[in-house]
Amino acid sequence: MSPDTESAKRPAAPGPDVELALTVIRYTDGPDRCTVYPSETGGDARMSTWLTVDRTACVDLEAVR
Repeated sequence: MSPDTESAKRPAAPGPDVELALTVIRYTDGPDRCTVYPSETGGDARMSTWLTVDRTACVDLEAVR
C-alpha cells in the first residue's frame, strides 16, 4: 500500500488539549508495557481510547528535545 501523500502534506486539524495518563505494567517474563489514555475518560470511553507499547519505546520528552 502506498502512503497517502496528499494527507501527509496537510497540517493536522487543531483539536482540544487532552491530558494523558500513563500506566506501566511490569512483567517478569517479558518487556514492561506502557498504556497511555486520556485521564478524563472512564468506562467504555477509556476502553476505546488507549495505546499500549513496550516501555523501551517511550522516551523522556526533555531528553529528546
